[in-house]
Amino acid sequence: MTSVTVLGGGNTAFAVAANLTLRGHQITLYELPEQAVSVEPILDALQITLEGVAEQGTATIHNVTTDAADAVASSDLLLLIVPAYAHKPFAEEVARHLSPGKTVVLMPGTLGALEWARILRERDVTGVTLGEVDTAPYVCRKTGPDSVIIWGQVTGLGLGVLPACETDRVLSQMHELFPGIGPHPDAAACGLSSINPVIHPAGVLMNAGRIEYARGEFYFYEEGVTPSVAKVIGQVDAERLEIGRALGYELTPVAEAFHQAGFGPKGDLWSTIKGSRMLTSLKAPGSLDSRWLTEDIPYGLAAWVSIAAQYGVETPLMRGLIDIGSVVMGLDGWSEGRGVEELGIAGMSREDLRGYLQSGIRA
Repeated sequence: MTSVTVLGGGNTAFAVAANLTLRGHQITLYELPEQAVSVEPILDALQITLEGVAEQGTATIHNVTTDAADAVASSDLLLLIVPAYAHKPFAEEVARHLSPGKTVVLMPGTLGALEWARILRERDVTGVTLGEVDTAPYVCRKTGPDSVIIWGQVTGLGLGVLPACETDRVLSQMHELFPGIGPHPDAAACGLSSINPVIHPAGVLMNAGRIEYARGEFYFYEEGVTPSVAKVIGQVDAERLEIGRALGYELTPVAEAFHQAGFGPKGDLWSTIKGSRMLTSLKAPGSLDSRWLTEDIPYGLAAWVSIAAQYGVETPLMRGLIDIGSVVMGLDGWSEGRGVEELGIAGMSREDLRGYLQSGIRA
């Protein structure tokens, strides 16, 4: 039995808590006090009913709490499973309770581990290892206030650790929970390997009229990712790969990343998506006010472009999608998320960044 604290109360947090409990692990589930409504339905019975392709049945969670001190004390390994815009509020609430020897893994991170590192450093919190994965571990949804379904499991999660010298240790911990997980060179390589910002902004914006008219009642990957849309997604990916090369990484192209994660068969992006039962069964968001824009633009594309600008990489298509997306969202996609300042790497040379990512120590 492994003791794990899951931070968050949404779809994937519930799915992870239930699935790991049914596999015999001791899970503490924590939600911020101001978001307590998400866990209130299970506070008394401590039960989540799980359906789908993973474990099935009613999981009795070891502990459900809105007390951060209680949540942190329960486990040495904490999994933060919330949207990227909630990374900072959780860091600010949890930081003061962390102590040396704790490990926090963001699932997924999209460079959130670097933002957490800055926040912990500003609060003089030391000895904490941070990690992040490149995509969520499950395709899942809540089916009720105390129930969730897992439609698909990612078989090839990628893990980046800060400092990278701790990768083997954290990988060993995570492999027990998510078999098949593998390492990225470091946390930045992992954050640049996120799939959602490559696919979602381009796909949603190019299907904006359809989404508003159909209110999401069409299949995003099956109907919305046409050959023309796939071309635009491919160019977004080309810019992402160029950012990686500027930092010394050979990142995995998005089609291969989908295949390695277990989403679909090997091939080009079109073939992989069309051959994926997991992806083609997903409907589009019900409106344009969706995390597929409000998360993946400010915390995905805008963060990548900020890094690209610091290291001299041109990203015209990403910039265009951020500008158009800002109009559609009614918010500034450039300022709402995070850039090199928020990530704590502003002004760092490539050499200094590599050293920091490896050791966790700023030059």
